[in-house]
Amino acid sequence: MVLKGRNAIITGGAGGLGCEMVRTLAAEGANVHVLERNAEAARALVAEVAAGQQGRGRVEFVPCDLADIDGTQAIARRLAAASGGIDILVNNAAIYPSRSIHEYSMDEYRAVQRVNVEAGVALVQALTPAMMEKRWGRIVNIASITFYGGWANLMPYVVSKGSLVGLTRSLARELGQYGITVNAISPGAFPTDAEKIHPDPEGYTRFVLDHQSIKRRGSARDIAEAILFLVSDRSAFITGQTLNVDGGWVMH
Repeated sequence: MVLKGRNAIITGGAGGLGCEMVRTLAAEGANVHVLERNAEAARALVAEVAAGQQGRGRVEFVPCDLADIDGTQAIARRLAAASGGIDILVNNAAIYPSRSIHEYSMDEYRAVQRVNVEAGVALVQALTPAMMEKRWGRIVNIASITFYGGWANLMPYVVSKGSLVGLTRSLARELGQYGITVNAISPGAFPTDAEKIHPDPEGYTRFVLDHQSIKRRGSARDIAEAILFLVSDRSAFITGQTLNVDGGWVMH
C-alpha cells in the first residue's frame, strides 16, 4: 500500500469521478476525508469502502459547502489538527452551469469561481503549513481539457479551469522547496452526470470518440490511477505539470 498512513482530503469525493478517487486512495492505505454536500451519496460511499476494504485506509464523510470559504477553511484546519496534518489534497469539486455568455449573471460567474477556484485556494492556505513542517505534501487540482480549446456555453467553468492551471504552476514554484508537489489533471470527456446537460447523448459519444485517439470512453478508474501516481512517492520529481487524461484528444 503506497499511501499507508497518509491523510487525504478529496473535495466532491462522492461525485462521478470522485468516488473512484476515494476508493483508489483508500485501497492504497490513505485515510480519506470526503468533503461533500451530497450526504446520501457520501454516506453510501463510506459504507461501501468500509465493507470492502478492511485493514486499509479509512474513509470519512465531512459535510462541507465549498461556497462557504471561511467554513471550508475552518473544517480543513480542524481535520489537519485532528490527524496530525493532511498530506494529500485533491481539489476535485466543481460546478458547471451551462448557458450562453449573455445569459450568465455576474453573481453566477462569481459563484463558479468561488467553488471551483477560491475554495481550493482556501484549502491550500489551511493545509500547507503542516505539509511544510513535514516537508512532504501532494496537491492535485482537477482542471479540464476545455481550457485548451474553449467550450461554448461553459465560459465561467472554462475560466475557472484555466485559473487552476495557473494556481498549479504558481504553487509548485512556491512550495517545491518544502517537498510539496503541485500538479493538475485535465480529464477529457468522461461519462458522468455532467454529460446530462447534452441533449443528444449518443451523438455526443460519437463526437468524443471522433476526437480521441483511443476509441473508447474513459472511466473514472483512468483518472483515479493518474491521481494515485501524482500523490505517491513515484512522482516525487514531478511538479507544476498538467497531465491530460483524455484518450489522446488534446496533445499539449
